[in-house]
Amino acid sequence: MALIDVKTAAARLSTLVDGLDETTARGDSVLPGWSRGHVITHIANFSRAFTRQVDYALRGELVEVYDGGRPARDADIEAGAHRPAAELVADLDQALTALLAAWDRVGPEDWSRPILHRNSTLAHGIDATWRELVIHTSDLGLGPTPDEWPAHFCTHLLDFLRPRTPDGVHLILRPSDGPVWENGTGEDRVLTGTLTALTAWYAGRAQIEGAPELLPWP
Repeated sequence: MALIDVKTAAARLSTLVDGLDETTARGDSVLPGWSRGHVITHIANFSRAFTRQVDYALRGELVEVYDGGRPARDADIEAGAHRPAAELVADLDQALTALLAAWDRVGPEDWSRPILHRNSTLAHGIDATWRELVIHTSDLGLGPTPDEWPAHFCTHLLDFLRPRTPDGVHLILRPSDGPVWENGTGEDRVLTGTLTALTAWYAGRAQIEGAPELLPWP
């Protein structure tokens, strides 16, 4: 993917939450148990964490994604979710601005630099940033849905989520508006629909009747 995809996703998110009011901030997101304040806080915290991943990588150093690991990540989301709407939006804008500035500092020779996020590289890290911004923008439940995910994003996400296919299943997705996609070995399970609907199901954001139960996110 290209940095422009990340910048496009960030701009869309910022525009979406601009002027967020208190009632909307406290309202339910698409994610069970999370308000929109939870989602916004998570995106802001993720953005800061990834800014740090980039900054350290460019110095030839490694750093944990979240100090204190998953428990600290979850506690920080809960602690920040109930802030006033204006504070949520300002924090998100500041975090996204810093994140995009960090990615702008990555040169052509830097993409192979290692990071601790998934024990991968900056090239994989910008893909992770893209996924977080696009998916969680839909999770806010403020208008954009997975039906609007770009085709090249869907293709990327399907390939990233291949480990979700259960053992013993040969999963065959036949989108009405795209090429056939296959993964796994075993019993054939064929699902049909639009590319976005099938991708949303594989990402845990939609239901498809008769679909197999998926494994956790990789």
